[in-house]
Amino acid sequence: MNKSNNHNLVPVILAGGSGTRLWPMSRSMYPKQFLPLLEAEESMLQLTLQRLEGLASLDKPILLCNDEHRFLAEEQLRQINLKSQGLILEPVGRNTAPAIAASAFHALKSSEDALLLVLAADHDIKNIPVFHQAIDKAVALAEQGKLVTFGIVASHPETGYGYIQQGEALGDGTYSINEFREKPDLETAKSYLASGDYLWNSGMFVFKASTYLSELEKFRPELYEASRLAYEASAQDLNFIRLNEKLFSACPSESIDYAVMENTTNSAVVSLDAGWNDLGSWESVYKDASVDGDGNALTASTDAVCVDTKNSYIQGDSRLITTLGVENLIIIDTPSALLIADRSKIDSIKQLLIKLKGREELDLHSTVHRPWGNYTTIDEGARYKVKRIVVKQGAKLSTQLHHHRAEHWVVVCGTAKVLVGDKEIFLHENESVYIPKGTVHYLENPGKVELDIIEIQSGEYLGEDDIIRLEDKYGRSDK
Repeated sequence: MNKSNNHNLVPVILAGGSGTRLWPMSRSMYPKQFLPLLEAEESMLQLTLQRLEGLASLDKPILLCNDEHRFLAEEQLRQINLKSQGLILEPVGRNTAPAIAASAFHALKSSEDALLLVLAADHDIKNIPVFHQAIDKAVALAEQGKLVTFGIVASHPETGYGYIQQGEALGDGTYSINEFREKPDLETAKSYLASGDYLWNSGMFVFKASTYLSELEKFRPELYEASRLAYEASAQDLNFIRLNEKLFSACPSESIDYAVMENTTNSAVVSLDAGWNDLGSWESVYKDASVDGDGNALTASTDAVCVDTKNSYIQGDSRLITTLGVENLIIIDTPSALLIADRSKIDSIKQLLIKLKGREELDLHSTVHRPWGNYTTIDEGARYKVKRIVVKQGAKLSTQLHHHRAEHWVVVCGTAKVLVGDKEIFLHENESVYIPKGTVHYLENPGKVELDIIEIQSGEYLGEDDIIRLEDKYGRSDK
């Protein structure tokens, strides 16, 4: 089945979510889709986009993400020299059906024949040529008006995925869909595998934007209308499309499967056997990784010495990790938190995260990314905190003040342009400035290299919410 070139193929990348099941690597302010979880330098999002290279008639992608991740997503696109049609910002989570609807409305602004390739940003696919062949088959069906999904050839009786029962053969590796099935128990999963009629539900799709919206309006008119109104009332901010919060919040929260795919009679599935994996938990990351003779998986950056250790996943890059006489463990070491878990219990990690509520480590890494760069907390005590701040070329922190703390900045590398009160000064290596409590100030990098400074905070309260922003080039409020 050959791919037609009648339509441009628009990748729609679902990059929302907090990925809490992969804590402590994935945290709400820096979730898994922006992390290099696989043995590569690129993040999951970047790999998702890069594996599309070589597809014919490929258009610029549309990304969907949360508001707090917008600059992170844009920076990762910039790193791989890729421009988007826009980043659609979801003010609240409403599952995949409304999110994809917003993307469809946006794609139709550029082309009434837009064809969407909907992908999650946290999947791994090892055999890219086979994946491309499957996309070609899906595009051919979608151009005939089909809503096409990809069904993964099951390698074992998996209870963590939904299943698709394939129906009549439509062509080479393509089928009509008899039924969608929810995540089964183990015995049911075994029966699905034995029958040979069931595929794992991948959550990836190809269809015309107009076809999806037509079917959505037919089966979920309230959801269709709420999505349409939220998109039409959206605000354009740089390359960000901010969906109207009040209107989008009124959308019913439903998955595309529940809202459309389980109801339409116009669906098809493409069988895919390309080393696919949904990296939703540490157990799935372990199963996706290469293991040694003892069944242990260590990431390339991990410095570990293991004796009498078996069937364990170990990750960390900040210090030596040693193990002795253990097996079936997940060990994730980060600068601010260490996780040691029994592999058989890792699916219960949410119970642990409930216990961590109120702790900064639940949401933030020791290195926190901002649109202007990043900062790392080096040390802190009752009335002081020491940070390393890195400011990108041409970037500027907001004009701000603090009610409860004073700050002392020392330039380590680069040139800093600083406002203190009503005085603007330039600082170079080994020069410093003191900002008294309550003083209006900003920090800017006017140079062509990164600006690296050490910040020493002192005062009775050192929380990040003690920032009163008076002006901000990135549109952030003081909350």
